Amino acid sequence: MLRVVTGELTAAEAAREAGVSEQSVSNWRRQFIEGGRNGLAGESGRGTENAARVAELTREIASLKATIGELYLELRNCSRSPAVRVPMQRGKTHPATRVK
Repeated sequence: MLRVVTGELTAAEAAREAGVSEQSVSNWRRQFIEGGRNGLAGESGRGTENAARVAELTREIASLKATIGELYLELRNCSRSPAVRVPMQRGKTHPATRVK
């Protein structure tokens, strides 16, 4: 693609080399240049989609961390109680956890 952008190859020559249509090469060139412009301007084509996904995942991580913390405290309190003990696995291990 860089050879087309720099003018070293025409779209037709690049299309023949890559075994695709000239229209495909022209579309890729246009997308490449637009992506570069957007990137330099601090924008990306998927910026808003990515930002929304990152925000969603950040909320999910915070929720999971809170749940893990609550479960840890509950487990710790239960294991300190003489009436309830968390059983420790002894003897054979499950085949899937065996280390070779």
